[in-house]
Amino acid sequence: MQKLTQTLKALSDQNRLRIVIALMENDELCACQFTELLGIAGATVSRHLGVLHNAELIQFRKEGRWIFYRLNKDIEYPKSLLAWIHEQSETCTEVQQDLIQLQKILSSAPEDICRKQRSACCSD
Repeated sequence: MQKLTQTLKALSDQNRLRIVIALMENDELCACQFTELLGIAGATVSRHLGVLHNAELIQFRKEGRWIFYRLNKDIEYPKSLLAWIHEQSETCTEVQQDLIQLQKILSSAPEDICRKQRSACCSD
């Protein structure tokens, strides 16, 4: 019961659900790409990613200074839950807007995104 509760709590936040949906559409994304997509502070994105990781919904790998996240395919997902999320997201305007925005984000290298985010942070 603990695992089920932890999974559902992790998915109950809109930003965390947006992360999972983005990962359902892309094999792997960098933390800076999530920051750009969600339009929130990097520390907040990191906290959301930590919740999803603790619930074992996502995994990460480090490559130099970059951290890349992907859905955890090593656990037995409740396939019907992910299928339902995918089905619901197909008709959700916000999700469709996220996917369009994500394609724009993916056209830039993570280095460029992080450089842009750092300069925006420093100009405040």
